[in-house]
Amino acid sequence: MYIVLGLVVLVGLYVVLMYNGLVKARQMAEEAWSGIDVQLKRRADLIPSLVETVKGYAAHEKGTFEEVVKLRNQAQAVPAGDVAGRAQVEGLLGQALGKIIALAEAYPELKANQNFSELQASLETIEGELQMSRRYYNGAARDLNVKVESFPSNLIAGQFGFSKRPYFEITNKADRAVPTVKF
Repeated sequence: MYIVLGLVVLVGLYVVLMYNGLVKARQMAEEAWSGIDVQLKRRADLIPSLVETVKGYAAHEKGTFEEVVKLRNQAQAVPAGDVAGRAQVEGLLGQALGKIIALAEAYPELKANQNFSELQASLETIEGELQMSRRYYNGAARDLNVKVESFPSNLIAGQFGFSKRPYFEITNKADRAVPTVKF
């Protein structure tokens, strides 16, 4: 009788420990996504200043500026939990931002502009922090996904509604291409 009771208690403790591990992994993934969201917001807030600064030097590049603004607005409209949708729009936005930065090479007076230099440095800093946030999120998503799919934690995950998290990655190969600017 005591042996059966002891086994029930041990199984119960094991289930509680697995459940708590799944909760911790899910919270880590949510916190990591929050970090990406913060960096993307910082980048989106910087874009209008960058566009306005470059506009004065390259007024004929109106299409590039409109594309960046349109993509920024699209990125901000993506629902908070849509990791794949956000990754797709942010990849396009990053490529469009690259075109604006590349304009500086064609306009020496823009390249020498202190405001532009500060904005470019801020953008580079944010991009670096964004890359670190993406890595952290993908690691947290990987840890949660392993627990959700591994036996026996997958039994607990299925019972309590834990699900896999998508990775934040660029799926379109064109989004990874180095932007080209033609005059």
